[in-house]
Amino acid sequence: MRQLALLAVVPLLLGAAEPRLVPDVSDTRIDIAYSFTGAQLLLFGAILYPAGTRPSPDTEIAVVVKGPSEALLVREKAKVAGIWVNHASERFRSVPSFYAVATSRPLDTVVSPRTAAIYELGINDLLLSPANGAGADEQARFETGLIDLKRRNGLYAEHIGAVSIREGVLYRAALPIPARVPVGNYTAETFLIRNGRVIAAASRDIAIGKSGFERFVAGAAEAQPLLYGLVAIGLSLLLGWIAAIAFRRRAR
Repeated sequence: MRQLALLAVVPLLLGAAEPRLVPDVSDTRIDIAYSFTGAQLLLFGAILYPAGTRPSPDTEIAVVVKGPSEALLVREKAKVAGIWVNHASERFRSVPSFYAVATSRPLDTVVSPRTAAIYELGINDLLLSPANGAGADEQARFETGLIDLKRRNGLYAEHIGAVSIREGVLYRAALPIPARVPVGNYTAETFLIRNGRVIAAASRDIAIGKSGFERFVAGAAEAQPLLYGLVAIGLSLLLGWIAAIAFRRRAR
C-alpha cells in the first residue's frame, strides 16, 4: 500500500517541479471609434519557478494573439480572353480573423516542427480547415493566397525577437493592432518553452468592439437589418439630392 501511495504522489511532485506563467495584458478591451488608427497591445507577466529552483537561461517565450474564427470563401482570378474573371474558389470552415505571434528568438530555433504544429505557433502552422476537398496542391495554393491577403492587410504578422525576458523571470512584448482589426473576442496566449517543447501555457481574454456612434450603427444593423437598410438608402438619396441642388446653384 505504501508503494502504491508513493507512486501516486510522484506525478504530483514532477508537475510541481515545472514553472508556471502569470500573464497579463495592458488592455482587456479595445474600443474602436471613428478616429481609431490602431493600438499597441502590451503583453507582460512573470515566470514563477518552484521554491529552490533558479531561472533557467534556456527558457523562451512565445505570445500569440488570435481573433475569432470565421468561414471564408477565397476566389482565384484568371485572365480569359483578356478579361479577369473568377476562375476557381476554395471554402475554409475556420480561419482566424486575426493572428499575431511574438517570440524571444526565431521560431525554428525555439520549437520543434511537431510542437509548432500542435500549438499553431507560426502563420505557416495555422489549421485553416479547407472544406472543398480539393487536391493537396490546390489547397496549398489557396492557403498561400489567403495568408498573403491577411498579411497585406496587417491581420497576420510574426514579430521575431519582440519578446524580452528580464533575468529569466519577467517578460514583455508589444504587438501592434491595426486599424482594420475585426471586432470580437480575442485570446492572448503565452507559451513557456524549453528544449523545443511547451512546458507551461496561460491565456487572457481581450474584447475588441465598436464604441460611440459606430457601436450604435453596428447594433442597429444587427438588430433591425431591414430598417437599417431602408434608412441607409434614404440617407443616400437625401445626400444625393442635396449634392445635386448645390451643384446646380454653383453652375449658375
